[in-house]
Amino acid sequence: MSWSRFDVPDPRIRRKARERALQFLFGLDFTNNPWEPAAALFWEFEPTRASVRQYAMTLIRGVCEQRGALDEAIAGAIEKWAPERVGRIERNIIRIALYEMRHAEDVPPAVAINEAIELAKIFGAEDAPRFVNGILDRLRSSDDSTPGDRNTIKDSA
Repeated sequence: MSWSRFDVPDPRIRRKARERALQFLFGLDFTNNPWEPAAALFWEFEPTRASVRQYAMTLIRGVCEQRGALDEAIAGAIEKWAPERVGRIERNIIRIALYEMRHAEDVPPAVAINEAIELAKIFGAEDAPRFVNGILDRLRSSDDSTPGDRNTIKDSA
């Protein structure tokens, strides 16, 4: 079965893929290694269904390639905090959700935010769900990205 970058039919697959992407991105934050060889090594030690891996790689690739723009947007949305004070888990959860909000035309922003909150409940600190929700809600409100922009990005890949 052939899917587009974001066209994964089962929400459970997407949720598992987000978890795997978060685990990879969190680990990558501790190294200076290029993401592509690190991802190949990650999958050797994390056997995963092909459909989960495919969507996780879409997220990993997107976050890694858009990291500068994502981090700039996140820094602009954080009030009373230096961006480097945000924990690695929370920062990567926000990166994944923001990437989906801006680039996945078939993932509504509300779904991306809700999934990020769920990841924060599982992997983040006690106050992480509220923090992640606040930042992503602020980003959604201020984001001038339109669905047309998301189509262009999807089609160009």
